[in-house]
Amino acid sequence: MAKKQKRKGSGVSRAGWVIRIFFISVAISAVLSLFSSVALEGADFFPALAVLLSFVLLGIVFDVIGVAVTAADPRPFHSMASHREKGAEEALFLLRNSDKVSNFCNDVVGDICGIVSGTTAAVIVAHLQRSLTVSSVLLSIFVTALISGLTIGGKAIGKNIAIDCCTAVVFRAGRIMHFFRRGK
Repeated sequence: MAKKQKRKGSGVSRAGWVIRIFFISVAISAVLSLFSSVALEGADFFPALAVLLSFVLLGIVFDVIGVAVTAADPRPFHSMASHREKGAEEALFLLRNSDKVSNFCNDVVGDICGIVSGTTAAVIVAHLQRSLTVSSVLLSIFVTALISGLTIGGKAIGKNIAIDCCTAVVFRAGRIMHFFRRGK
């Protein structure tokens, strides 16, 4: 009987998480899309390229954090927390919530960055079409393929780093969280 109640309770918790992450995703997507639109409005090729690379890099960084959180062992962080190292408590929070952190980092931020980088690519293709005499279809295919390669290759390298250096990645994420939460 107790197991059924526990399962039922976790189902409610999961449903709550799904609803929360839906609204968080909508909000983050709106903010990043607004940033992209403002940054790209009237932008030349190189500023548009910088915005694109920023979104690709952001997606890779969050993918690294999401993978590292699922691979890391909490034991070193318990030791760090007992020595009151800044960021250790936050790292333990990330590890205790690894499923949600991974979902947020890999799926929410990663997918949003992928979508926004796609719209940024369209702006870049439009800029290139105005200045080059290449077929718009070939140009679009080339830019899309290049962005896909950068994103997928970057994430592949990032996953290796995340697995090999998971403790360092999680600790760094914890330190950043500590800085923003406590300002120290």
